Amino acid sequence: MTLDVRDGVAGSAIEPAVAAGAVPDTSLRTLHRHLAAHLPASVDWSRCASGLSLELTSESPELPRLIEAEVIEGGSLRAVRVPGAPAAGFVAFLDGTQTSRVAWYDGGMPIVHGTVAAVIRVRKNRRMATWRLHRSARVYAPRRLLSASMNAALSALEPVMPVVDTTAAESTDAPSVEHPFAVADAARHFVQRDRERLEQELAAQWCNVMSGPLFVDGGIGGSERTASQDCLAGVVKSHRTLYASGADLQRVLRLDAGERSTVFRITSAKRRTTVASWYLRLRDWTGRDPMWGLVRVETAEPRGATAAAITERADEISRWVLAEVSPLALPDGRWDKMVYGVRDCEEVLRS
Repeated sequence: MTLDVRDGVAGSAIEPAVAAGAVPDTSLRTLHRHLAAHLPASVDWSRCASGLSLELTSESPELPRLIEAEVIEGGSLRAVRVPGAPAAGFVAFLDGTQTSRVAWYDGGMPIVHGTVAAVIRVRKNRRMATWRLHRSARVYAPRRLLSASMNAALSALEPVMPVVDTTAAESTDAPSVEHPFAVADAARHFVQRDRERLEQELAAQWCNVMSGPLFVDGGIGGSERTASQDCLAGVVKSHRTLYASGADLQRVLRLDAGERSTVFRITSAKRRTTVASWYLRLRDWTGRDPMWGLVRVETAEPRGATAAAITERADEISRWVLAEVSPLALPDGRWDKMVYGVRDCEEVLRS
């Protein structure tokens, strides 16, 4: 993966890691120009596309579901009031982003330009600065379904911009049918996988170099490297999957502000490593829907720890998360679950 890496330290300006002009131009416009130059003259530019991001136009592939989880703090899932006052404990925040756009059509098959980025922002003296920023761009193409001329044009592009074959035989994300929507969705999944890998790499770099706790926007169970790191705490804002059912689910949905559930274990599933997790209510949800202000925290599984140690760790991290509810992450529509440090990361990634 080609990375544009920028490093900084708290309180200092961000300087590019390479000299200006040394990084190849991997923009969507460059891809358009390259294909137009390498394809036969008979190919009409009307096949070029640069509409909305696939992340905005595609429906969520994950169906709502309930999964039973093994409680490892006490014998049952219950509500626990987080003791003590909220206290800022996180040193830095990590977030990532992705954008996938159809750049061209070849025989009706979409060729996607995907960009991914991840950043860690460090907080020092109440100011935020970039620790490291990684960016990458690739082309995601169904090589098996493309014409010879298009494949030749993509091969000529590879010295400048990596090309990922989304129909490679060994790929588990390959499209199941030759429907253009299925091909586009497969490309988006490839981009998502690359974004997750970039975030995991950045988190691993943090844990190797720094010692302070890192707030990760999202889960940490996607890889063994992140799931086993004590310096990471993942905070999940979406709840397409709920790790409770029946009476346990009602207890989770009725958590009051400042309450958490007991800790449970999320066992390994597809592309996930076992982690410890619990639900935490950040804000008063009176008059709101039951998901308002509800997050789920993930940490490394406390192997061999006593029940008292598990409780102490969950309470400590919960106090850290609760301390981040102020200042509000407005005007973001997800401000009930989003902390300001993550919003700051998003602003940097958008810029």
